[in-house]
Amino acid sequence: MKLDPFYLIVDSSAWIERLVPLGVKLVQLRIKTMDEAGLRAEVRKAKALCARHECQLIINDYWRLAIEEGCDFVHLGQEDLQTADLARIRAAGLRLGLSTHDDVELETAMAAEPGYIALGPIYPTILKKMKWAPQGLERISEWMRRVAPIPLVAIGGLNPDRLNGVFAAGADSAAVVTDITLNDDPEARTREWIEKTGRWR
Repeated sequence: MKLDPFYLIVDSSAWIERLVPLGVKLVQLRIKTMDEAGLRAEVRKAKALCARHECQLIINDYWRLAIEEGCDFVHLGQEDLQTADLARIRAAGLRLGLSTHDDVELETAMAAEPGYIALGPIYPTILKKMKWAPQGLERISEWMRRVAPIPLVAIGGLNPDRLNGVFAAGADSAAVVTDITLNDDPEARTREWIEKTGRWR
C-alpha cells in the first residue's frame, strides 16, 4: 500500500471542506469528544467530501462507526487497539493505521498486521502532552528498517522546513496538525505542504 506523503489531520468536517479541495489526498478525521449523533454526522459529511475530491479518509478511534458508515480506513492508538475487535475490523475490509512510540508498542502494532505504522513525536509538539521524548530522525530510519514494506508515517512537530530530513530518514508520509490548523493562513500553509511533498508523491 502506498500513502500520500502529505497526511493532514483535522478535528472537523469543516476543516476537510476548507482544505481538501486544495489538493489534499490523505486526511484523518480526529474528533476526541462529541456525542454519537454528532460524530456520525461529521463522519458522513467528511466521507462525502473526500469522495468528491478523491481523498482518502481515515477515521480516528471510532472503528465501529467507521464500519457502520462504510468507511475503509481507521487509525487507532495503543489504548484503543487493546479494546478493538480486530477480527471485526478485518471482516469489514477496513485498513488499519496504528500509533507507536516505543519498542513494545511497535511489536504490538506489527502483530495486528496494520496498513501503516505511525511514529511520533519526531520533534517537540504542542498538540498534546507526551510522556515520550522526541524520537528524532535516526528513530525514523530504525523504524523504517523494522516495518518495511509497511508504510511509515512520521508525526509530531513537523513543518515544511523539516520534511527533507523526515523523508531522507525513510518516512513514507508526514502527518501534520497544528502547523496548518494554527497557522495564520491555513490554506496557504496547506498549499506549501502539497508543494513541498510533491517530490515524494
